Amino acid sequence: MLRYKKVTIKIGSNVLTRKDGTLDFTRMSALVDQIAELYKKGVEIVLVSSGAVAAGRNKVLADKLDAVSSRQMFSAVGQVKLLNRYYMLFRDHGIVCGQVLTTKESLGKRDHYLNQRNCMRVMLDNGVIPIVNENDAISVTELMFTDNDELSGLIATMMDDEALIILSNINGIYDGNPTDPESRVIKEVLPGKRDLSEYIQIGKSSYGRGGMQTKTNIASKVADEGLEVIIANGKKDDILTDLFDTDKDTLCTRFVASSEPVSSIKRWIAHSEGFAKGKIYVNEKCAQTLKESESAVSILPIGVESIEGEFEKDDIVLIFGNDGKQIGVGRTQYNSDEAEKIIGKKGKKPIVHYDYLYLF
Repeated sequence: MLRYKKVTIKIGSNVLTRKDGTLDFTRMSALVDQIAELYKKGVEIVLVSSGAVAAGRNKVLADKLDAVSSRQMFSAVGQVKLLNRYYMLFRDHGIVCGQVLTTKESLGKRDHYLNQRNCMRVMLDNGVIPIVNENDAISVTELMFTDNDELSGLIATMMDDEALIILSNINGIYDGNPTDPESRVIKEVLPGKRDLSEYIQIGKSSYGRGGMQTKTNIASKVADEGLEVIIANGKKDDILTDLFDTDKDTLCTRFVASSEPVSSIKRWIAHSEGFAKGKIYVNEKCAQTLKESESAVSILPIGVESIEGEFEKDDIVLIFGNDGKQIGVGRTQYNSDEAEKIIGKKGKKPIVHYDYLYLF
């Protein structure tokens, strides 16, 4: 029996590359074989694949270019090679795949977000496997996703999947240094117990730009939105088919999904922190109400202490308590000038309505 019917699978750069940085065609082929097997059993799959920059890095000499320019060129060259390989591997199984390149900036706009979701929905409904990657050729500095873990979390919630599977080059999150034989994989992370900072080693992968810290942050956020998240070893034989088999206890870390439903637009807002144009600081009473109320609560002007930044109506803003700690993110119903004029006043519509407010 299959554990999931709708998933996003993210494959990291360290899974797809050898030690010298070249693409590991054998590993790619093995993973595609497993995805094809699941596809033919009726599983709906979106693939988020890293590896483009790593694929292009050894094909182009860019000693005279700065870091941003070389990354853009590596991506442009490597993306062709990566997708061409995927196309041929899936074609051998009689499966069509399609490329979806995106940017953080475009997904920060609701209409662009919905357009991409519709594009992938059409692909899936017609039997095409979307292969998603950030368009590194035009994404630079602050306009980039932290890494493809962040992108995969957004995609999984966008498509209303049952699970997000993040394939790395280790078995999961350990309760100590992964190289220590005494360390053990944390098999399950429950709602309300997502803080694993004491176990996480700060560092980045060899060929990607993320690390285990970003994986756990994204996994926690996505699981709190109602999707199960798995971090597993993509270099392990048959890892995907084993994870889907309910009769097998595969070594990995599972973030158990929260049972509380989160609407589609709130999921988008939850992943929109990087698109924020301003900050709203609420008073102590408002912050307490937001944290403790079991019913729908909006942010009214009377509960706001101050506003920072310049934003337009419908822009994303960060919500802070009067102690300076962030408590949420939302979409504002006013521009910054209008919001400033009504701070502390009664009888006005919410600055951030509950339907467009995501609280941590």
